[in-house]
Amino acid sequence: MKTNRILATALLTATALGSFAQTAQRLAATKANDYALVYTLPTTQLAVTLEAQITVKRPGEFYKYAKKYLNIDNPIIQESRTAELKSVVLTTRGVPNGDERYAVQFKSGTAPFMLLSPNNIPLAINTETTMTEETVELPESQAASPTPLETPAARQVVSEEMMQSQSTAKRAELAASALFSIRQTRSDLITGQAEQTPPDGKSLQLMLDNLEAQEQALMAMFVGTTAVSTDVSTFSITPDDDIEKMVLARISPIEGIVDAGNLAGDPVYLDLQVTHRGEMPVNEKGVALTAPKNGVAYCIPGTALVTVSCNGKVYAERDEEMAQFGVIYGLAPNVITDKKAPIYVIFDPATGAIVKQGPAE
Repeated sequence: MKTNRILATALLTATALGSFAQTAQRLAATKANDYALVYTLPTTQLAVTLEAQITVKRPGEFYKYAKKYLNIDNPIIQESRTAELKSVVLTTRGVPNGDERYAVQFKSGTAPFMLLSPNNIPLAINTETTMTEETVELPESQAASPTPLETPAARQVVSEEMMQSQSTAKRAELAASALFSIRQTRSDLITGQAEQTPPDGKSLQLMLDNLEAQEQALMAMFVGTTAVSTDVSTFSITPDDDIEKMVLARISPIEGIVDAGNLAGDPVYLDLQVTHRGEMPVNEKGVALTAPKNGVAYCIPGTALVTVSCNGKVYAERDEEMAQFGVIYGLAPNVITDKKAPIYVIFDPATGAIVKQGPAE
C-alpha cells in the first residue's frame, strides 16, 4: 500500500525527540470541551534564504606607477561594484490552512490529548514527544572588513615629505621607497640582523604585524583595494501549483538583494514542479479507501522539485513534501482511545503528515 511506503520514508527522515514540544500547547478531550479536539492542518510554506556577495574594487592613488616601481602589471584602474548570488538555503514550515479546520469528537470517559503548535497545527496525539526540528544553519549578513587603506597603518606610512609634495609621481616614488625599506627592516628582524631587536617573542611578533600592515597599506596605494560584503534576505511563498521562472528577487551591485520589482539587478528565478500528488490509500483490490467518519484528519502530502537559479547557474535543487499537493485522510477515533491498545501519533507540522505511530504507553 502506498500509505505504508510514505510512512516508511517519513520514519527514515524524522525521529521523535521533542524539540517542538517546548512551545507546544496541550489540548485534552474533556467534558469542558465536549470531548472534542480542535485543530487546523497546515499548508506548506517555502522559505528561500538568499546570500549575495557584493564586491567593491577601488584604484589606489598611485596605480599609474604600479608597473614602474613595483613591476605590477594589473593594478585596479577604475572603481567597480559587482554582485553575485553566493548561496541559497531552502526550508519549509507549516502555516494554518483556514479551509482545513477540524474538531474530532471522542466518547465521554476517554482521555486522549493532542499537542498543538502555537498556531494550532497538530504535533502529536497521546504523547509528549514531537518530531525533531531540522537544524538548518542560515547565513548572516557580513559587513566588509576594513581595507588596508582604512587601518591605522595607512596613516603611519604617510611621511611628512609625502604630504608636502604636490607631485603625484614624487609621492609614488617616496611610497615605493618606504615599501622597500619596510621589507628590509622586516627581513633584518626575522634573520636577527637588526641593530635593535625586541626583548621577547611577543614584542617581535607585534612589530612584525605592524610592519605587515604598513606594507599592505603601501601596496594598496599602488594596486588598489577590494572590499567584500554579504547581504542575506529570506523570501517566503506558499505555492498552489507548478511555478515556472518566477522572479523571486534580484541581486543589485548597489543595494544587494532587492525585491523582484526592482529592475536594477540580476533576477533570481524560482521553479517548482509537482512531481507527485498525494493519493488516498487503497485496499487489497486497489480501490481507494474512504476516510473514516469523524476521523482524526491528517495529510498524505505530495512532493515538488524546487529549483533556484541565477545567471544560468542552479544554486539549490531539492524535493520538498508539501501539504497542498496531497490529500486528506483520517485515523478512526477508536484507535486513539482503545482501552486495551491505544496508539500515539506524531505529525510533521510542515505538512500535517504522520511521521510515526505506535502503541501508547
